[in-house]
Amino acid sequence: MLDWSVYLVTGESLSAGRPTREIVERAIEGGVGVVQLREKDRTVRERYEMGREIRELCREAGVTFVVNDRVDLAAVLSADGVHLGEDDLPVRAARRLLGAEAVIGRSVSTVAEAEAAEDAGADYLGVGTVYRTQSKDDIPEEDHGVGPERVAEIADAVDIPLVGIGGITAENADEVARAGADGVAVITAITRADDPEAATAALAEAVERGTDERT
Repeated sequence: MLDWSVYLVTGESLSAGRPTREIVERAIEGGVGVVQLREKDRTVRERYEMGREIRELCREAGVTFVVNDRVDLAAVLSADGVHLGEDDLPVRAARRLLGAEAVIGRSVSTVAEAEAAEDAGADYLGVGTVYRTQSKDDIPEEDHGVGPERVAEIADAVDIPLVGIGGITAENADEVARAGADGVAVITAITRADDPEAATAALAEAVERGTDERT
């Protein structure tokens, strides 16, 4: 059974001058369950080289390793799977390329999108953005996120795991889990932390607390 509680999305440009490898190592020490190679400001070749290192770290630790967007990179890196956005390959197409055992995630923000992704064979959902985030530059200023309420609606509508993403910290991760999320996906809550290991552990504790408080 996969551990969705803390899901790290990498971003070296958001890592306070530290290499992604260091951040991933520290997050693994803190108990991260999933690592997603994102690095959108890097070339495909650079992401490939970085991904080879991260894949080995994750394999040694028994942590799930997925690649953002790029099915080709996921395949060549022998990653555990891929996370797809609205403009990426459809879930069914990615499944044909990566096989039945691949872990395929899909970003959604509505119940309809979530149900469609589940019907298409997605293994998990990334729901968001939950709160206003500073990690993306393509979100309108007036967009404050879908909130835990949408997380709850989606959790009630589907039977596959979901992680909340967007603006999540150790201070609000518990309410996301309380709403029905199986975990939280973060970038800067770990990458910018003075102590990524402690930040990861704090997120895990918040998710566990929120899960325990579900009614």
